[in-house]
Amino acid sequence: MNRSNTIGIVLIGLIMFGFMWYQAKQTEKQMAVQAQLDSIARVEQMAAMAMDSLKRAQGIVAEGESAGVKVMNMPAYKDNMLTEARLATPEVYVLANDKMEVGFNTKGAQIYSVKLNDYKAYDSTALYLIKPEMSQMGISIFAGENVNTKDLVFQVAEHNDSTIVMRLPFAGGGYIQQKYWLTAGSYMMQNELSFVGMENVIPRNVSMLDIDWSVIIPRLEKGYKYERQYSKLDYYFSGDKAPEEMAEGKDDSERIDTKLKWFAFQQQFFSAIMTAGSEFASADFSVKYFPEDDPSRNLMACSARLRADFQAGSSNVVLPYEFYLGPNDYRTLKEYDMHYERIIPLGGSLVGWISRFVIIPIFDFLGRFITNYGLIILLLTLIIKTVIMPLTIKSYKSSAKMQVLKPELDKINAKYPDQKDAMKKQQATMDLYQKAGVSPMGGCLPMLLQFPILWAMFKFFPASIELRQQKFLWADDLSSYDSILDFGFNIPLLGDHLSLFALLMAVTMFFYSKMTSGQMSDDPNMAGMKFMSLYLMPIMMFFICNSLSAALSYYYLLSNIITMVTTWIIRKFVVTEDKVRAEMVLNSNKPKKKSKWQQRLEEAQKMQEQMQRQQRNGR
Repeated sequence: MNRSNTIGIVLIGLIMFGFMWYQAKQTEKQMAVQAQLDSIARVEQMAAMAMDSLKRAQGIVAEGESAGVKVMNMPAYKDNMLTEARLATPEVYVLANDKMEVGFNTKGAQIYSVKLNDYKAYDSTALYLIKPEMSQMGISIFAGENVNTKDLVFQVAEHNDSTIVMRLPFAGGGYIQQKYWLTAGSYMMQNELSFVGMENVIPRNVSMLDIDWSVIIPRLEKGYKYERQYSKLDYYFSGDKAPEEMAEGKDDSERIDTKLKWFAFQQQFFSAIMTAGSEFASADFSVKYFPEDDPSRNLMACSARLRADFQAGSSNVVLPYEFYLGPNDYRTLKEYDMHYERIIPLGGSLVGWISRFVIIPIFDFLGRFITNYGLIILLLTLIIKTVIMPLTIKSYKSSAKMQVLKPELDKINAKYPDQKDAMKKQQATMDLYQKAGVSPMGGCLPMLLQFPILWAMFKFFPASIELRQQKFLWADDLSSYDSILDFGFNIPLLGDHLSLFALLMAVTMFFYSKMTSGQMSDDPNMAGMKFMSLYLMPIMMFFICNSLSAALSYYYLLSNIITMVTTWIIRKFVVTEDKVRAEMVLNSNKPKKKSKWQQRLEEAQKMQEQMQRQQRNGR
């Protein structure tokens, strides 16, 4: 085989290998895309089923049917009493306390609507957590035949302002009963699902029943993007510290094959939570969000398909449930001692701890005496700044010392310009720091310790229902963005409005960076860092905060102003250059004990010098 043939075969082999590699990559991409499409399809299917259930409950005419003809896709029952219940006319009854009004439909003995008395939607209309006919619940069980209660009209056995009892009788004896009741001053509704005298109707081998609950949650807030971002579905396993989350601002579905205690359909500031007396055996959850231009102003379609254990053979089987239908208020949710308060997104372990045990108590304490939440945020900011003031002074003092040492550091850099003298340069620098009593990390660590507080505030304000619809200055809702100019169209990255709080925050951030940029090194390598600090960061923060809550932008604005004022005071009266030099001279006269790190550095330097001598002697 000559050289040309060999080269040709090798090239053909390389081409084939490259083609096979390319095909494999394309296949992987296609499989990933298909998996994503399948997942989306499953979510859409479950959401469509939820919507279909709601439409059937409302008697919506299917597309393609002749006008005025209602399609009744209902099962035919062998039990004549179930057939009568299917054809009966449903009615709506209302339970009420001082917190809410809950409507019930006798068709399915289920929740019909939920109105919260102490809150309003953004457009100042009554706040319906669940609008009329936007909830569909059915109990499925085998009782000689498959029975689903959502299609059957119950008989009202008892009704007053706070309690309703509805029953579905069977010809073979017994009945299914749904009892709901409210207590004064509570957003919790109690529920008992009972099977009375059904031991001869439900076979003894029936060990499970199914609960399907589909709800359409309406839009209740000013900004769609923000409301969607903070809405989700939560579910909790007994014994866990916090619930699991899914569908945070995006369509999602999930199957749970282990027992769980409760789940929540969570809008940004309000939730519908269902809790089992014992536990749910398994669950299928799905959430699908409506587009911003939805004409009905719906936010999301939520669906929960639950399986519960059932013990047949008893004359009275009672399955207790609880429904929390109210605000995501931290104190209110915590009172139930069911970890409900953990659905509020306050951050991880450290940040969440700061929010729960520092920020919320201070915020609540101030709220007892002050009704203006703009003033409360100002006082909260002052308190936080006062607490971290020692860290701020220490950080600035360290930066001032580094500035004073800059000429000496320049001399060291000039003395050891070669890379081979890097160890000597480092040792000389550490000796200078030790004599002056300066820690290289002294200016960084205090600032790093403040980041958890800043992040805690970032998480706290958007999740604080106390700020909802609270007006301050030009902002009509501190929990949402403020707008001094509505564009009427979307600008990429900016949105359809201009937030004045965000703009002022960016301006103060620029001036603070200008104020402190003099302390940064004149090294050409630091030019990019200066540009980022002075121009890029304020611009980026403006674009980020323009659509965030006005309270958050207002807090950052206050924080920047207070920081600039305190920095000026510290420079003028607390950490002057003369005081810094005097302290450094005093430290230089004190005997210094070398740290273990410095001792190791000296040993490494000696070893390096010894190796260099050996190399010179070996030449």
